[in-house]
Order: sequence, then C-alpha cells, then structure tokens
Amino acid sequence: MRTRWLAGPSDASEVIVAFGGWAAGAGPLAHLSGDCDVLFCDDWRDLGAELSSLEGYARRSLVAWSFGVAAYAHWQAGQATGFDRRVALCGSPVPVDRRLGIPPAIFARTRDRLDRDTLKLFLDRVGVPPVADADIDALRDELDVVEARGVAPEVVWNNAVIASRDHVFPEANLRRAFEGVPLRVVEAPHCPFGLWQSWNEVLG
Repeated sequence: MRTRWLAGPSDASEVIVAFGGWAAGAGPLAHLSGDCDVLFCDDWRDLGAELSSLEGYARRSLVAWSFGVAAYAHWQAGQATGFDRRVALCGSPVPVDRRLGIPPAIFARTRDRLDRDTLKLFLDRVGVPPVADADIDALRDELDVVEARGVAPEVVWNNAVIASRDHVFPEANLRRAFEGVPLRVVEAPHCPFGLWQSWNEVLG
C-alpha cells in the first residue's frame, strides 16, 4: 500500500483519507479543493502499511473508491485509526462476485487480457486519463491479490455512491452490496470525480 499527501499536512482541522482505485493513480482526485488535508492511498497488493498520524485533526473522513472500498475494510480491521465519516464510491466490499461485485467472468477477462492497449481502453471506459509508465505486471498482480483476499470485513458506511453509467461494478450489484446504507445515485461513469469540484461535494 502506497500513501502520499495530495494536500498538507498543514494546520487544517480536517483530514480526508482517500483509498483509490486500481490503475488510476491520484489524477482523478487532483482537482478537488477544500479546507482540509488529503492523504491518498493505493496499490492493494499489500495492506500492511500504516497511515501517518491523524491525531491532530478534529475531523477525519474516509473516501474509498472502487477496489479501495474492499481494501479499506480489510485494512481497517487491523487498525486503531477511526474515522468520523466513511463514504464508499463505485466499489463493493465483495470486489469479485456475480451478485455483489464485478462478475467473475468480466474480472477474469480483464486480468487475462491485460496489456497496455487493454489498460488504455479500460481507463477510457471508466473515465480516467491514461497513466504514464503503468507497470502491467504489478497491476495484474494487484488484481490477483484483490480477488484472493475476497470478502472484506464489515464496515459501517455513512453513505455509498453508485454511478448509473458504471461498466465495472453493475448498479444492481452495488445496490445489493449496500442494502441498508444511504445511497446516492449519480449520472457518471465508474470514476465519478469529474462531477465535483470540492471534497465537500464528494462527502455529500
């Protein structure tokens, strides 16, 4: 797991920790503004990393996108760090599943056909700019680990965002995965961050 500050650390009273998606990097979130520090995490091959200390903040929020949803839930199970608010975007605590996540056949096809050309097509489809110098072998390994890690421990989510044009996690599957959680449905592809200009909008 990689961690890096996108904003801060500073004397802000609020911090947002963002667990990102697969292959996209921090680019889709870079334009978001707010009176807060932002710590970005990705690369879900290993969840052993610890976050920088968040003790000095009056408010701590967690935003998890795509595979970051399951990664966060697995990571949090072994940590004392708590959050005042948790938002799941376009991802599932059951990342690969016929009814609750990405259908296994689609996941396997993505994994087995992965190369630079298919990665570009995937990122185009989800609404993410191309990532320079992508490590295809590492990304394939990450898919293998995410699938093998399986169902994430239960987490209390304050709300979940579903994108109506998500071609990665089917809308019906996410509705089942987040049954009982307040939902926001947005008109967007799998990467919905282009809808918003500020972190307040993301948090809802």
